[in-house]
Amino acid sequence: MAKKKIRIDEATVNYLEKPELEHPVLIEGLPGVGNVGKLAAEHLIDEIEATKFADIFSTDFPPQVFVNQEGLIKLVRNELYYWKGDQDLVILTGDYQGLSTRGQYVLTQAVLDVVQEFGARRVYTLGGYGVGMDVEKPTVTGAATHASLVEELQQYGIEFRDRGGGGIVGASGLLLGIGSMRGLEGVCLMGETSGYMVDPNSAREVLKVLTSILNINISFAKLEEKAEEISRIAQHIKQLEKSASGLGDKDTDELSYIG
Repeated sequence: MAKKKIRIDEATVNYLEKPELEHPVLIEGLPGVGNVGKLAAEHLIDEIEATKFADIFSTDFPPQVFVNQEGLIKLVRNELYYWKGDQDLVILTGDYQGLSTRGQYVLTQAVLDVVQEFGARRVYTLGGYGVGMDVEKPTVTGAATHASLVEELQQYGIEFRDRGGGGIVGASGLLLGIGSMRGLEGVCLMGETSGYMVDPNSAREVLKVLTSILNINISFAKLEEKAEEISRIAQHIKQLEKSASGLGDKDTDELSYIG
């Protein structure tokens, strides 16, 4: 039996099937600040039961495989899913973003090549906006490629304003920037997050806005459960830090007394 000669390049797209799609909207949710985009994209995939149609491998991903509970390995990758509805969707998620500047550009262009082949015209990228503190009710901030999009989407409660943050790093920014050069319009939806922990609370708010725009009804129950779990973990960490701080003060007092 002849051995397959598989070569992974800077961006290798492996199709599992070639769906028939009509001008799909691309939704990106890759790992980033608070993992907001990835959580939102994966929850959407699960809720609408989207179908995976392609894997993207790259020499710019970390040189590793994941091992599951059965001891089986999986090479790290990005994944593309599709869903057919009143508005067809292509959803990009995955294990990592590119590690280098060149890798980010190569992977972004590979994704755009795929979705433009299907006639995509609009892109939504999802991510977190780090504010360095806990946020009980995250605001969703937006950045768009065209003024007409700002006018169209303000009705959904998105705050389009310069917050002095500078820019959007990684795939969430490049898909808009390069996409715009290719004739696509796009919006980045960013949920406020502390940036210190995985933030399903922020992911839920971003996804609520996105599904309202797309007129898709889904349940947010699983994200809410995750948000409550993360909240409990955060509270536990704070209590441990407070106890450690108190112990430190006590130790200092006792040391001073003994000395």
